[in-house]
Amino acid sequence: MTTAVPTATRAGSATGRLMLLDVLRGVAILGTLATNIWIFTDPAAEYGVLVDTDSITPLAGSPVETVFRFLANGKFLALLTILFGVGLAIQHASASRRGERWPGRYRWRAVLLFVEGTLHFLLVFAFDVLMGYAVTALVVAGLLGRSRRVQHAVFWTAGTLHLALMLLGTAALLAEPDPEPATNPRLVTLFSSRGYLDQVLFRIDNLLALRLEPILTFGLMLFLFLLGVRLFRAGAFGADETGRRIRRRLAGLGLGLGLPLNAATTLGGPDLFLIDRYVLPPLVTLGYLGLIGMLLDRLTRPGAAAPVLASGLTAGLASVGRTALSCYVLQNLLCAAICYGWGLGLATRLADARPWWVLGLWVAVCTVLVVGARLWLRRFTQGPLESVQKALLARV
Repeated sequence: MTTAVPTATRAGSATGRLMLLDVLRGVAILGTLATNIWIFTDPAAEYGVLVDTDSITPLAGSPVETVFRFLANGKFLALLTILFGVGLAIQHASASRRGERWPGRYRWRAVLLFVEGTLHFLLVFAFDVLMGYAVTALVVAGLLGRSRRVQHAVFWTAGTLHLALMLLGTAALLAEPDPEPATNPRLVTLFSSRGYLDQVLFRIDNLLALRLEPILTFGLMLFLFLLGVRLFRAGAFGADETGRRIRRRLAGLGLGLGLPLNAATTLGGPDLFLIDRYVLPPLVTLGYLGLIGMLLDRLTRPGAAAPVLASGLTAGLASVGRTALSCYVLQNLLCAAICYGWGLGLATRLADARPWWVLGLWVAVCTVLVVGARLWLRRFTQGPLESVQKALLARV
């Protein structure tokens, strides 16, 4: 049975939103969970990553786990970062049309995002992305008020410096023998059997170490934010022929070149960790972006009839994208409650059932988010955290 896609979704939505951007945000949120789910379900959880980064490499488990991790590792984090840049470009363009001063009120939005990220880091999950995005957004917001020439220079400088840093780090990893992880027996069971307050105190005590990723990858975030700005201005997300042409090129570049190269670095082992997670995944991400855009183009082209399942999935992903902040925090809160010792403690109880129970948990949480977001948006126009953010900004 098939049904025609509603006209409003072909170019955007009834509210003027770009359907493709909402779908991409939804994919990025669920894809980010596909990486973090392995941290939540490890009995050592956040502490395990701190003492042994090998635990988050794609080769850490069975072939099924390896493939799943490889497809997610760094790719959806890069996609989410690019989309933050796109959102910033949209807000800048909107402010320009209204003749408003820029960055103006956006500074308060970034400050509020940093506060939200700090609370999320302390109370829910150590590997929060919002804090880093808030700082990067402040920098990029200032750059958008400068000339295109300045933005172009910062774009390439940030990318070059990040690449140089990752290559130097990789050379150091290759030159030195792999050290044995020094574990603290008291902390190994912190997330599997200790209380909630103990985990909060652990994040405070190890603040710098747990925030090292956004610090080391600040150049990459700056590069990807500006890449999102450039893609938006080039028309990569439009429903016209220009947008479709760009998406086809992105798919060919990312999947034809980036995917094989990234597979090679994954098979190269933990010493190539920095290249495998922070250099090649953004290239693969462009392929994901192009492929998703091409699939959505086929579903929403004029006169096309899409299967009910495909239409429902697209609408569900778009709903998650429209409530991205709420879904991001909720998915981490659900996983913590299910896996950590202060909740159900399933990370320890089902340790011998990996990877299948982990994959099942990912599917279950994704289903909750998709269904919950659709039901919520039937009654409200924004997600709960988005509404709180809007109310606070209105007071400011």
